[in-house]
Amino acid sequence: MHEIETESPSPEFFQCWQAAGEHLQSRAEGTELKWLKSRLEPPFLEHLSFSMGNQLFFVRIEEQAQQLTVPGSETGWLTISKECRGHACLMPMTRGSGAWVPVHPGWGLISSVTGERLVPPNMTTDEPVEMTDWELQDFAVQVVRDTLRNEGREIMSSQGNPNVDPSLWFVGGQGPEWVVVRAVRYPEKEAQLPDNWTCIEDSCSKVSRKGHFASVAMASADDQFKSDSPPVPLWRGRGMYVSFSGITSPP
Repeated sequence: MHEIETESPSPEFFQCWQAAGEHLQSRAEGTELKWLKSRLEPPFLEHLSFSMGNQLFFVRIEEQAQQLTVPGSETGWLTISKECRGHACLMPMTRGSGAWVPVHPGWGLISSVTGERLVPPNMTTDEPVEMTDWELQDFAVQVVRDTLRNEGREIMSSQGNPNVDPSLWFVGGQGPEWVVVRAVRYPEKEAQLPDNWTCIEDSCSKVSRKGHFASVAMASADDQFKSDSPPVPLWRGRGMYVSFSGITSPP
């Protein structure tokens, strides 16, 4: 089960985080960078994340002087990097002349494994990489979250761990509401309501019993949808068809 994370970043960290994101965006000109997490919303597994080609990058921001309170834990950041088969990147920042800047030149990223500076465009390859269950779930949560946000809903928190429920909290007409998201790959066309729905509802009841379910189905854009052919895998960075008809409220 997943409760609302109450950790709120300080204004100082927000300024540092914003500068880090702007720096990465400035380095991305002419690349295929696509943001995965670019809002300072809980929970804080990573602070920023993006894809480039067939590679994923999960960024944890640190202050060089270690005097700034940083939300989230290294454990969460390393977990999402591992489960999504991505790169765990540290981005040390320092305040220079009144503004936050990366400690290291270039992209400002260093590997959590080797400590070497990382250049994301140089790390992409032509090798097909199939999306992990974490990636698929995280993408499905993005679909639901963006739909709710476009409907004018305020998102309280969201997370893409396929083993944790609920996936998302938002502000409804009478207060907090939650959503359990399930992602499926073609040839499955509709995700099933989890068997432990009542347990999830009971766990969330101290905040709200108003829960919803969302099924998000995905298929490769290269699939021919022939019964005598196996489905085309969901390759990272390739096109997909997405089927999502909105959240439902189980009885």
